Order: sequence, then C-alpha cells, then structure tokens
Amino acid sequence: MRLPYETMRNLLLPGLLALVLALSLAVAPAHAQQRRSDTGLGGQIGDPTGITLRLYDRASFVYDFLAAWDLDDFFFLNVHGLRERSLENSPLNYYYGPGVIFGIERRRRQNELVVGISGNFGINYFVERFEVFLQLTPRFTLTPRTVGDIGGGIGLRYYL
Repeated sequence: MRLPYETMRNLLLPGLLALVLALSLAVAPAHAQQRRSDTGLGGQIGDPTGITLRLYDRASFVYDFLAAWDLDDFFFLNVHGLRERSLENSPLNYYYGPGVIFGIERRRRQNELVVGISGNFGINYFVERFEVFLQLTPRFTLTPRTVGDIGGGIGLRYYL
C-alpha cells in the first residue's frame, strides 16, 4: 500500500520537527559552534525534498542551492542569496533572502519550463561540522502559469 504524498508529509513533518527541537534542546547549554568550512552539503525533507548545497562568501552572505525532483513529475533548482545573522543570547542563527526557481514540470505528458521568484527564511544551528536547519520558502512561478506556493522543510548539512 502506497500512501499519498500529502499523507506522508503530514505524518512525517511533525515527527521530524519534534526530533530537531529535541536535539536543539539537548545541546542548548553549549553555544552554537561555527562551521569549519565554507561549503556545506546535505539534504532537506519537506516540500520540496532534495539535495542542498550552501556556500559562504563572506561572514554573513550565503549562496544556497536546492535541487529537488520527483522523477515522474518535476525537476527544479532553487537558488538564493541569503543574509545570515545570529540571534542574541541564543545558539541559533536566522537567515533570509531572495532567489529564483527554475525547472521542468511534466503536465499532460509534456514537459514545461517553470521559472519564478522565491524567498527563503529560516533558522539554523551548528554542531561541529553539522548544520541543522528549518526553513520556509514562498514561491511565485511566472511561467508557464502564474501560481503562488509556500514550501519549506528541515534538513542537515555537513561542512567539508
């Protein structure tokens, strides 16, 4: 029996959020540690689920890439330029910034090019070479039709 995507997401997302919260609270007394590299590679679970790459250019500017796919329905890439700041008296950081989305979506047995704009808002926490993050990504596709959507997810990156 295969569960529909919506059902799986509704069952998994609360559990994963609780796990991230529990891990954050377990290490909260120790202040967040800075990453050891400027390149992080990992995965995100949510809407969409995919592979993520993060590159730090300067101390507070970040390039964030997310490649997501469902081999039957779509492939797309999100690219964001983000500002990252630390929360005072907290081990957490927050980030925000604009981006673009482009990809290919299968509709009625035809592939359509999808292009749009997006934003990325989230919080993250560093532990040694790992980053745990939670983010929201509002998207507004411009072609082939104009549609607004909000995605997001939780994830983990390893810094090389």
